[in-house]
Amino acid sequence: MSASASICLSFGSEEQLDVLMVALMPETEAPPTHRSTVNLKKDGTCLTLTITAEDTVALRATINAYMHWIQSTLNVIDIVKKA
Repeated sequence: MSASASICLSFGSEEQLDVLMVALMPETEAPPTHRSTVNLKKDGTCLTLTITAEDTVALRATINAYMHWIQSTLNVIDIVKKA
C-alpha cells in the first residue's frame, strides 16, 4: 500500500520562503529513510510539499518531521530578525 499528501503553506514573504527552502533542501536530497520522498515547490510566497510514502505510518512521520523542521526554521528566522 502507498500513501501520499500534498500540503500548501503560505508564508509572510518570499525572502522567508527562500530561507526555508535552503534549510529543507538537504532533507529532500538525502532523506533519513527510504520509506518516503518529498518534493518541494515554491510559487511566490507559497510552498507546496508533495509527499509520497510506502504506507500511512511513514506518511504521518514524514509530515510531522517536515512540519517540525518548518516551525523550527521559522523560529530561528524570527530570533535572528529580533537580534
